[in-house]
Amino acid sequence: MSGTGYTVPARGARGTGRAERLFLVSPAFHGYHRSIARAWAAQGFDVTVHCYDAYATVPMKLRNKALLELPQKAGVDRTAARVAWDTERAVAALRAARPDRVLVIKGDSLGEAFWSEVVEAGLPRLLWLYDDLSRHDYSPEFLRAIGPVLSYARSEAEQLAGEGVDAHYLPNGFDPDMALPSVPRRDELVFVGSRYPNRVELLTTLAEAGVPVRAYGRQWSHHPVDRLRTWELTRPALPAERDIPLEEAYAVQAAAAGAINVHGLQAGHAMRTFEVPGMGGLQLVDRADVAEFYEPGEEVLVFEDAEHLVELGRRVVAEPSWGERIREAGRSRSHAEHTFAHRAALAQEWWT
Repeated sequence: MSGTGYTVPARGARGTGRAERLFLVSPAFHGYHRSIARAWAAQGFDVTVHCYDAYATVPMKLRNKALLELPQKAGVDRTAARVAWDTERAVAALRAARPDRVLVIKGDSLGEAFWSEVVEAGLPRLLWLYDDLSRHDYSPEFLRAIGPVLSYARSEAEQLAGEGVDAHYLPNGFDPDMALPSVPRRDELVFVGSRYPNRVELLTTLAEAGVPVRAYGRQWSHHPVDRLRTWELTRPALPAERDIPLEEAYAVQAAAAGAINVHGLQAGHAMRTFEVPGMGGLQLVDRADVAEFYEPGEEVLVFEDAEHLVELGRRVVAEPSWGERIREAGRSRSHAEHTFAHRAALAQEWWT
């Protein structure tokens, strides 16, 4: 199947009998569900994937636009309608899959009917939050009832555990098997992601200091279509490109002199923390606590402020051999410890 659902057969061994069926419920965001499904298949599961917020067919797209998106933009709250639609489809997919276990990622538009179906069926389950708690509408009471809960942030896993939730820390990761397009090496720094004021300030400081830098994404792009899509006529005066798919983003960051990773107020480390070094890129990251995963100065570079980023940026552009040593060390560490397969193996001990 394609679109909102498909199956990945087991690739590992979990005993001599039938492979257990895992129902993976995920947002469509950047296609991460494909990589995660392959990682769980390597644990010996037959994985059926359902993307609860993907509207794959033309009628679904039209319904989403006419009944949900346009009214929302006009100020009409259609959240309940979206939850009802996403939940109805997820329940139908769950019943069709007849799984042995359920792994839900985020699940932010799944209603009570879906969770009741899982609980009443007595299915072992995991809820994986791979971004901040503040981006979810889950109460502690709900999480205590539905756990185990896996959080990408150690601090939030500890917070939830203190509130009586069966919570565990599971960092993000990357997919080493993703096929990358060919991208020529560029002597510039790149940033791929959303445009926030702190990111504009950082990239502008680099450009004004003479460090070549390029941003990727619709909020940075000067293309007229992207200006219309975002209802903005002005853009930062920076070299910029349009949105690119995940595999191209991997390749662009690997080919650049350095890839900038700006977290802002996120509690845990974003996927990019592992993607950039994992794909052979030289990461310049704003979080000293990256030392939990990589050795600063040897496997990644940590910057303290804009001026420090300028200093490091100038050096990685001027001394490519220095950067090569760091990127190779970061790649080796990533493949040895930080793939989605490593995360999937770790999570197996937490099933209810």
